[in-house]
Amino acid sequence: MHIALITDGISPYVLGGMQKHSFYLVKNLAKNQIHVDLFHYNDSEFDIHQLEFFTEQEKKFIHPTVLNFPTSKKFPGHYVYNSYNYSCLIFKAIKDKLKTYDFIYSKGFSGWKLISEKHKGNINCCKIGVNFHGYEMFQIAPEPRAKLQQFFLRPFVTNISRQADIVFSYGGKITNIIQSIGVNSNQIIEIPSGVEKDFINSYISYHNEPYRKFIFLGRAERRKGISELNDVLLQLISEKQVFKFEFIGPIPDSMKINHPFIIYHGEIRDTKKIKSLLSQTDILVCPSWSEGFPNVILEAMACGLAIIATNVGAIPAMVNEQNGWLIRPTNTIELKQVMKQAIDDQNLRLKKEKSLGLIQTHFNWDVISNQMITFLKNKINPKI
Repeated sequence: MHIALITDGISPYVLGGMQKHSFYLVKNLAKNQIHVDLFHYNDSEFDIHQLEFFTEQEKKFIHPTVLNFPTSKKFPGHYVYNSYNYSCLIFKAIKDKLKTYDFIYSKGFSGWKLISEKHKGNINCCKIGVNFHGYEMFQIAPEPRAKLQQFFLRPFVTNISRQADIVFSYGGKITNIIQSIGVNSNQIIEIPSGVEKDFINSYISYHNEPYRKFIFLGRAERRKGISELNDVLLQLISEKQVFKFEFIGPIPDSMKINHPFIIYHGEIRDTKKIKSLLSQTDILVCPSWSEGFPNVILEAMACGLAIIATNVGAIPAMVNEQNGWLIRPTNTIELKQVMKQAIDDQNLRLKKEKSLGLIQTHFNWDVISNQMITFLKNKINPKI
């Protein structure tokens, strides 16, 4: 089988949740001896031509094409403008190879030009699937500027999704969003994301402290809900609740709370250190306004943590009352209530065990890659 994976970068050459998903997707397809023509670019100091984060056996099945992502002066819509130009570069690089592919998997805007040309009837090729991950532009925005950005992105994302042969969804509320913009349900394929097996704990770790330990992992981006979280933390401290809260990520000093209960580790890129810190806590808090299928939740579940998260994106496919708490986005009253419940919960061990069990059975890349390969064989090329 021969597929093309056209991306807006893969981790760690480009950082981000979408890029991490792309990395594991190509890695696991190669593990299963599927030839992948990978189209991507570099935004790091690593030598992208070496593909040093793949094994020698995996490299035999990965055929990379490296492009430069266009840049321009900043103006309203510059990201979309540059993304379209990037898709044109990809189209130029791929158009003479189209007849060699069984399937083309497009991430975000990277397949824009290709999908458009096929829709117009200007080219003939295999089916093209698109993945816009969380479709955050159709979710709640935390501020006017973000709302304006969403409003600008929506028509482009809608058109690309409608014109693609297949639209990938992580499930949960994302499928509902895709249907709401006019994509037929028979074009939507639900395949979640996952973590690698070597990241998954074989057992639940427990710390010696007599109090609950919470953790937040992420950037200080407005939609991540840190402002709402800080409001709740200050209320819990004023009520003399006993707990500890740790932050992993580049949190600016202006957003930090000066209290011995609150610990800031800063940005950490070492996966082993992140895993160690997660494993020493009890509950991940993810109070985002919008999300896709957050890697931070997957990683926390893989370390045996219960989860407090907002009911957005594909999070309902990952979190329920058995392994955590779902709350409405922006609702500090609910967030405070469930954090107090978590502090006093005598059955927290059961939630932690359920999180780990879900990762072991549903959300690891062995399972995910099998789902993808089954889709490719049965739905795209039944003869293989």
